[in-house]
Parts: sequence; structure tokens; C-alpha cells
Amino acid sequence: MFPSFNVLGEELQPCSTDPLTGWFRDGCCNTDRNDTGLHTVCCLVTEDFLEFARQQGNDLITPVPEFNFPGLKPGDRWCVCAQTWQDATEAGVACPIVLGATHEETLQIVSLEILEQYAA
Repeated sequence: MFPSFNVLGEELQPCSTDPLTGWFRDGCCNTDRNDTGLHTVCCLVTEDFLEFARQQGNDLITPVPEFNFPGLKPGDRWCVCAQTWQDATEAGVACPIVLGATHEETLQIVSLEILEQYAA
């Protein structure tokens, strides 16, 4: 696979393998042109963030066994859509993020300055 970089310009670090996350379900917040939601922000999800996402129509709490999705609980790491995370920031419910595991494509949506404010 091609090398990917994080928002700091370094090699992209894994986000989570348990639960297994990522657009490609490779544990990293990698992306390609088919990922229209830009699932590139490695989050440490919180209860407030999970509830916000559910209110936006993205239920990350309820397990979906047919897609090997266990459902998330606070403290899990997950690659979330950059715009969803940005919207959560504006709503005051953004969760901490792992900069080293957040893909550089996130910078199309969110500034590094804001990302750094929420670094875990």
C-alpha cells in the first residue's frame, strides 16, 4: 500500500484494531477518492460525541454484527468523518483526537490549529 501521512507530516500511525476501524478496515484512518465522508480523524470517542453523532444520523453506539461492527463505547478509538468532528467542535462536544493517527486529508476540513487544541 502507498505511504500515508498524518496532519503533522509524519507517517500515519494506526488508530485502532480493536475495534477495527478505518475506511479500509485496516486499523488506520487511510482514505481514497471513494471515501466521500473523509473518515480521517482518529478520535477517542466520548459519550457526548457518540450522542451527537447519533443525533446527526450516524449511530456509532448500536452494534451491527452483519458488518462486524461491535458498537462503540466511550474511550474507544475510531476514524470519524472530518466534517462530523468539525461539526461536533462547533457544537461544543468534540472528543479528543490522536494527531499521529489523523490523516493529512483532514486538513481540507479542519485547521491544524484546531486539531492541536483537541490532541489527546
